[in-house]
Amino acid sequence: MIFIEITQGIQQGLDAWENKLKELPLETITQKRNSQNRTIKQILGHMVDSASNNTHRIVHLQYQKCPFNFPNYATNGNNDRWIAIQNYQDENWENLVQLWKYSHIHYMHVVNHVNENKLANEWVSGSEYGNVSLKEMIVDFLRHFNLHLSEIQCIIDS
Repeated sequence: MIFIEITQGIQQGLDAWENKLKELPLETITQKRNSQNRTIKQILGHMVDSASNNTHRIVHLQYQKCPFNFPNYATNGNNDRWIAIQNYQDENWENLVQLWKYSHIHYMHVVNHVNENKLANEWVSGSEYGNVSLKEMIVDFLRHFNLHLSEIQCIIDS
């Protein structure tokens, strides 16, 4: 398990935040917003989308011809479209917290079983970063995960 620090970091975040999220008042999760105008429910939904999209990338990058063209849902404001289309704002909070938790648990499972011979495989991200290797994508996931938890904390503290 070469990504143990990544998966342990995600697990620590899940452990630290699950009950904290469940206990937040309705007004806090639905009314307060971050600098991107997202509520906590919408941020959590975005994190679900991120875990799902990254899981799919990991799978594709282990068997597709590379560099692989896989849509980057986060470019050009598309992640906001995903949030709106899925209507995370009206999702049942308990269900959303559990979806957040278990989508990340599954992501960690997939990361823990990645074929190390495929880590140099790249996908065409369509962003200013150019192609991204499977290894780079996995390594960066924890930063992204913690960034959004920090955003949630800032909303709680505001």
